[in-house]
Amino acid sequence: MADQTPKLRPMIADLEAIPPVDCPCGQARRAFLVPENTAASIHLVDIKTDPEVHYHDKHTEIYYVLEGEGFIELDGERTPVKTGTAVLIPPRVRHRTLGKIRLLNVSIPPFDPADELFD
Repeated sequence: MADQTPKLRPMIADLEAIPPVDCPCGQARRAFLVPENTAASIHLVDIKTDPEVHYHDKHTEIYYVLEGEGFIELDGERTPVKTGTAVLIPPRVRHRTLGKIRLLNVSIPPFDPADELFD
């Protein structure tokens, strides 16, 4: 029997060219959100002044700070971050980033708005 799973093809995204959307963190430019991709998505995020604490039941996120400095808040505990800092955020960890920061967010599996949760 032949495998009926859609084949994932290589994709290239110009994150700067993707229109930003509002998110709890600020403005996100999300790439690779197609049905056949079950691996991961990547988001270019500009953090807003007062980001909302949120969590995910299914997503693991990896943040990589591209520019700026501030803090990452994980389950209420703040840790300084700056350009070059990477953070792994497992499911169910309440989080937000504070400061004038631009970051890459890798979401595993790909981002699903139904898994963006608030207390």
